[in-house]
Amino acid sequence: MTPTTRVVVTGLGVVSPLGNDIDTFWRRLVAGESGVGPITRFDTDGYKVHIAAEVKDFDAEDFIDRRQVRRLDLFSRYAVAAAKLAATDAEFDPRPEADRVGAVVGSGVGGLQTLHTEIDKLLTKGPDRVNPLLVPMMIPNMGAAHVSLELGAKGPLSATCTACAAGSDAIGYAARIIRHGDAEVMFAGGSEAPVSPVAVAGFAAARALSLRNDEPEHASRPFDSGRDGFVIGEGAGCLVLESLEHAQARGARIYAELAGAGMSSDAFHMTLPDESGKPQARAMTMALKEAGLEPSAIDYINAHGTATSAGDNAETKAIKVALGKHARNVAISSNKSMIGHCLGASGAIEAVATVLTIVNSLLPPTINLTDPDPACDLDYVPLESRFQKVEVAASNSFGFGGHNVTLIFRRFDG
Repeated sequence: MTPTTRVVVTGLGVVSPLGNDIDTFWRRLVAGESGVGPITRFDTDGYKVHIAAEVKDFDAEDFIDRRQVRRLDLFSRYAVAAAKLAATDAEFDPRPEADRVGAVVGSGVGGLQTLHTEIDKLLTKGPDRVNPLLVPMMIPNMGAAHVSLELGAKGPLSATCTACAAGSDAIGYAARIIRHGDAEVMFAGGSEAPVSPVAVAGFAAARALSLRNDEPEHASRPFDSGRDGFVIGEGAGCLVLESLEHAQARGARIYAELAGAGMSSDAFHMTLPDESGKPQARAMTMALKEAGLEPSAIDYINAHGTATSAGDNAETKAIKVALGKHARNVAISSNKSMIGHCLGASGAIEAVATVLTIVNSLLPPTINLTDPDPACDLDYVPLESRFQKVEVAASNSFGFGGHNVTLIFRRFDG
């Protein structure tokens, strides 16, 4: 293998606020359905925010042995489920060639559910009642670890913890592992389960969350002048990445090619993006360079699009800087208008959506975009999905601390 090895996508798995299988997720996404509703995970009395994009109808025992489930935080359960769904979709069993199969799974915050539960136990019942598995359930690498354990993958294993860019970061890293010959197949994505008291209270205190509690389905409004913050979401996404040679040798169905990945840093602010958009544009430009493509090749961008003024405005500028005049010709949409902001899982879930956009020649809409912010003056596919052939698509992910990642997928025609 060499750094020029082509990397393709052969399997997709998703656990999301719109559904826990690819068909349901995609059908509801292109229909413009919202996955946002009242929080059911805990009592929100006394909280400023009462809404979230929760995963529904998820049973971890469909994927993990009953005795093992309670040893995993919810974010790890989501990660395992998405990876197993992706393995089934790819018709691939890692065990016969376990040493050449690895995993990279990102998470921004790790096991917050467990951390909250055990701190409460510590304060009310004392230190002797704390779960001895607290640490291995909480730490952000355990999503990746449990994917490896459950699948029997013994190749390269890692975890990215780059805030809201973690899922995309994991996919880009996994592709480089394949290109450098350290694995033939990688399970790559992100997982997050942050709908917990501490996360909701923390983001609300930072004034980052929407307060549209009375109309949750209209709360996430990327690029709209009436937006008032993001809606917290949860879930997991996983891609099966393979070297082209390996995929063709086993006769795998190929969804698309992961042509390039770029990353950069704002070095600007702890939470705010660089308002010039230049650092984010650099990640896009680096991804294009790795893919060997000109800006004019981009047909569609799955935007980070969180529904914060600072973030949406900076991303709009970044697209203009990276693509120049071509920015006016590119269709852009934000899945977060429907699935909320799934933090470290968002880039992975959105990567799944981006691949399906190419496969189906159908652009998901940005719902709730009824009054565009004058500063956001590009084509954001408002309100309704749109049929359009897509040869090349980019997916942007930007995270607290200045982490910027862009993935570029290309239609695979042999």
